[in-house]
Amino acid sequence: MNKKTFQVGISALLVIAIIAAVTFFLSQPVSFRGTAYGEPYPSASPIQLTQSDGKDFHLADQKGKIVLLFFGYTACPDVCPTTMAELKLVTDDLGSAADSVKVVFITVDPERDTPEKVQAYVNHFNSNFIGLSGSIDNLEKVWSDYGVFRQIVPAANSESSYSVDHTVRITLIDIDGNLRLSYGFQTPVDDIVHDIKLLLK
Repeated sequence: MNKKTFQVGISALLVIAIIAAVTFFLSQPVSFRGTAYGEPYPSASPIQLTQSDGKDFHLADQKGKIVLLFFGYTACPDVCPTTMAELKLVTDDLGSAADSVKVVFITVDPERDTPEKVQAYVNHFNSNFIGLSGSIDNLEKVWSDYGVFRQIVPAANSESSYSVDHTVRITLIDIDGNLRLSYGFQTPVDDIVHDIKLLLK
């Protein structure tokens, strides 16, 4: 075997190795950073609640967008404002892709949170966020459908004051209306942005 033939052979082997490596990496499953729902992905349960303008919000109308769903209340002293501030950073980091994302905040405290109050609250973070409230019956169904724990905790020094213990997770619903991912409290913003960008590809 002469030197030229040997070099051609080595070059061919390198090309084959590169193609094999690229094929291997492209065939690997997409790696999300949030907690994934199992396939087949379950459909998100219907949501019909009241917006600040008095009109009904229907989750089904958001198909074609990624929905980031969070349950909280406007008097929450720490967890809720922290999470909403992080969701603002998510939409900021997405840039123009944020047009394909809708953040929806649903109250767990309808006794104090009117639709107008909830919308005013989320507007402090981003005026494109949607704040929802409704009757206790309608909300209890939504809480149950999304596995949200909610409990009134009376204040020790006041009969009229109370806080609300509740589930603290962000639920990501994909553009087809399926439950895809969820995120615990203080999940890094970069992780959520990473997953959204993967889903929007």
